Amino acid sequence: MDAFYASVEQRDDPRLRGKPVAVGGQPASRGVVAAASYEARAFGVRSAMPMARAVRLCPQLEIVRPDFERYRAVSGQVMAILRSCTALVEPLSLDEAYLDVTENAWGEPLGVNVARRLKGLIFEQTSLTASAGVAPNKFLAKIASGWRKPDGLTVIAPERVETFLQDLPVDALWGVGPVTARKLRSIGVEKLVRIRTVDRVLLERTVGSLADWLVQLSRGEDPRPVEPDRPAKSASSENTYAQDLTDLETIRAEIERMARENAHWLSDRGLEARSVSIKVRYAGFTTVTRSHTLSVPTSNADVIASWAVALLEKTEAGRRPVRLLGAKVFNLAGP
Repeated sequence: MDAFYASVEQRDDPRLRGKPVAVGGQPASRGVVAAASYEARAFGVRSAMPMARAVRLCPQLEIVRPDFERYRAVSGQVMAILRSCTALVEPLSLDEAYLDVTENAWGEPLGVNVARRLKGLIFEQTSLTASAGVAPNKFLAKIASGWRKPDGLTVIAPERVETFLQDLPVDALWGVGPVTARKLRSIGVEKLVRIRTVDRVLLERTVGSLADWLVQLSRGEDPRPVEPDRPAKSASSENTYAQDLTDLETIRAEIERMARENAHWLSDRGLEARSVSIKVRYAGFTTVTRSHTLSVPTSNADVIASWAVALLEKTEAGRRPVRLLGAKVFNLAGP
């Protein structure tokens, strides 16, 4: 979905249409941007950015408080549309999913036609636009889906894969954020395909355990299947940031937001969690997790969020740059 939270707000409030919109907290309370409209992005406003900085970049910014109940309701509509086409739908978040449409309910042999039909149904039923990537595997489809946003449709046919790969910069690879991209460029890797020819010892010394995966992706190979929903044993939210986070208040706000999303997920399903955990990946790719087991299972968003934020005190967040954050609830109880 395109700028999902902000687009829902613009759809539902005509006053916001065509204006720069940021969904998130107020600057005075150290709020963070959860989503930015394309009009706001033109000023450099991005998700996870402190709202105070967003307002400095765009003084006319319209700030809207998030309404996750409404976003989940719209997400449910979108996912139902996707599942009307194929049972092989793997949601990544409220606004994004992988689909395997090799076989589909419409008997349509061309993935591009499936994508066009789905985009049309989504707009018809929600008045929102979606961007689609059609490709032989997850890695390529993910890149293609962001290629011509908003309302984009990009197809990478099997015979075009190598040509497509030749033009990609190294930071198009999964797992390559600004820090790793700088490391790769320091050894002469500017283009994705250059990873194939780098001395293996040098590559492992530069990116460590990521080496095998990056080489595989540089060849356009990704064997992972689309995995549809299975009985849930946990719920988690995770985000990798384009710019490393250094401000502790911003990091806390992000963890709290993710934890509350997980709590709402529990409530929607009549479930409760016995355990809460967070994940912090620092700029150097060191990853730590911290967990807490509750005395009584709960789906209370305040309780889950407060424990998730408290667990940050057991990390070096705020003292070391952070490139990825995640929050999770597990050990579930209920129907």
